[in-house]
Amino acid sequence: MTRVAAVDCGTNSVRLLVADVHDGTLTDVERRMEIVRLGEGVDRTGTLSPEALERTFAAMRGYAALAAEHGAERVRVVATSATRDAANRDDFAAGVREIFGVPPEVVTGSEEAHLSFLGATAGVSGLATPVLVVDIGGGSTEFVLGTRDVESAISVDIGCVRLTERHLAGGTTTQAVAAAIADIEAALDRVTAVVPVTRAATLVGLAGSVTTVAGIALDLPAYDPARIHGARIGAEQVHEISERLLAMTHDERAAIPVMHPGRVDVIGAGALVLDHIVRRYGLPEVVVSEHDILDGIAHGLVA
Repeated sequence: MTRVAAVDCGTNSVRLLVADVHDGTLTDVERRMEIVRLGEGVDRTGTLSPEALERTFAAMRGYAALAAEHGAERVRVVATSATRDAANRDDFAAGVREIFGVPPEVVTGSEEAHLSFLGATAGVSGLATPVLVVDIGGGSTEFVLGTRDVESAISVDIGCVRLTERHLAGGTTTQAVAAAIADIEAALDRVTAVVPVTRAATLVGLAGSVTTVAGIALDLPAYDPARIHGARIGAEQVHEISERLLAMTHDERAAIPVMHPGRVDVIGAGALVLDHIVRRYGLPEVVVSEHDILDGIAHGLVA
């Protein structure tokens, strides 16, 4: 058995998993998530702001202390879309090295997709194959089709933070939503050209936008990972929730019991991405997984 610490630094959140790995199985010791919005403004400026970096480093210092407290033998830090896109990613790398003593891995979109597939398929059993794993992040969304192994994958720039900053920051007007949809559909054209999505027997959805939609669909009184993991949400329910979220005010979204405060302003875009994926590809439902790239990072430490 090996105790590992995995850190996933995305566009919107930074997450920690400390787990014991034995014979390919993860046993959680600690999971943490903080919304730090590392990618704030990156789509417009091409750089990570000093304020976003400091928010991220503050969360990471706490994570490094937890990893040490739990006796993690190996640590792996993976950074994704926002850091890939930033001209000053060396500043981020230097801060991570100082905090954890290891450099971050700034993974490509393809590598991110593979890690997401590994984590998701290890965490949900009994799925009809091939499986299409969709990871809706802050800066990008990954699409991975596979059975036991990845057969094809692509990463496209339609994350919930990116789309919100581009189109919805001023409000969810008809014109703003139409512009966001145009970006989503153009990205899905690229997905279709690379990934044979029509072969998918099951859609597995990952990350905060998907799990939040699931929590709303289940009408949970509070966020409950055990209830959300493995839930099956029908296409019509996804569509209804997406439309409802886009029509709500900020305060109305904030009052939803399962809503994390850091997702209030970007959940409309995330739900819109999920809705158009389901409708574009004629998928009857999404199976929701609480296991994702973070689990894939941890598995990779002992592979």
